Amino acid sequence: MKKYILSLLIVMAFYSRTNAQGCVAIRTVGGLNTMEHSMHDMMHDSSAKKVEDPKWDFNISGRYFKSYKHYSGTTENTQRVADGTDVRNFSRTVDLSLVRKLNEKWSIGIDLPLVYNERSSLYEHISSVKGSPRYSTYSQGIGDVRISAYKWLIAPKAGNKGNLLGGIGIKLPTGNYKATDVFHTSLTATRVGPVDQSIQPGDGGLGVTLELNGFRAINNTWSLYSNAYYLINPKGNNGVSTARGGVAAASAIKYTSDVMSVPDQYLLRAGTNWTKNALTLSLGARYECIPASDLIGDNTGFRRPGNVLAIEPGANYSYKKLNFYLYTPIAVRRERPQSYPDVLKTNDTGVFSRGDAAFADYSISIGMGYKF
Repeated sequence: MKKYILSLLIVMAFYSRTNAQGCVAIRTVGGLNTMEHSMHDMMHDSSAKKVEDPKWDFNISGRYFKSYKHYSGTTENTQRVADGTDVRNFSRTVDLSLVRKLNEKWSIGIDLPLVYNERSSLYEHISSVKGSPRYSTYSQGIGDVRISAYKWLIAPKAGNKGNLLGGIGIKLPTGNYKATDVFHTSLTATRVGPVDQSIQPGDGGLGVTLELNGFRAINNTWSLYSNAYYLINPKGNNGVSTARGGVAAASAIKYTSDVMSVPDQYLLRAGTNWTKNALTLSLGARYECIPASDLIGDNTGFRRPGNVLAIEPGANYSYKKLNFYLYTPIAVRRERPQSYPDVLKTNDTGVFSRGDAAFADYSISIGMGYKF
């Protein structure tokens, strides 16, 4: 009976990310990709003869997406791609998570994200001049580490058709939130400044994460899963300039967008599993969001609030102590609402203001888990 198989959610960004994807700076949410299958394993094996009781669960997963389609509200600005003025973000994240079972109810875990990001744009460089080359900026390194504790609210055991797992954690500001790179101010001149918020490895805030993960068996073949995750970031902004090594505009200072915010983020998932022997296929809905307003703290600073509703097909295959999985969320709705600086500007000028954000069509998450 595999009672303990847990997977961590880390900050995505992703987002993992994630995945209010692209210019929306959601952090990766890591090992979630195996959560519903793990909980199914626990339910599926609950009547089996107990041969071993592993204490550890190690997961390694990778995530990739390319964002380039710009949205303001729910409307796509198709002209950006047609004109070649679109901003292109390439996000590559590797998540390493390790969970230790303490007893029949409690487990603790740590999640370490490693990121490599690329951002290609015109407006951040001299490339905005017609005929100039398109330049890119990069960031890489350790992301924000998360340490969590989990408790079975409804434990997986013989006779139970479902289970429920709760979690609470601390998100540490271990990722570099003021990474810099070179910006081209002319064909012959450059300057160094902080890269865009969307490709910063960290957000600079100490956060609290809350999780709830559920499973319900329908019969021996079909089951349901659900996941909820919320990152509370009380810090308002991290003080990092958004001027890319230059001087912030007076309007940016006035409306607080001259520095980067430290936003909350959340994720909701629900769907169904079909299982045959060691293979599980799943199909569900996935909703990821960076809200315009945080639960705690102020909302000052630059952020691109956004949300993505996606259809998420997935596959899991178990072999002895190993579990392999693949998920490909496909976006069906994307939205970039007003940010706090947008609202301040709208109220001040009387003219509606709302920025845009670039989103991906899909993301790819692939990984492997090992129990020992």
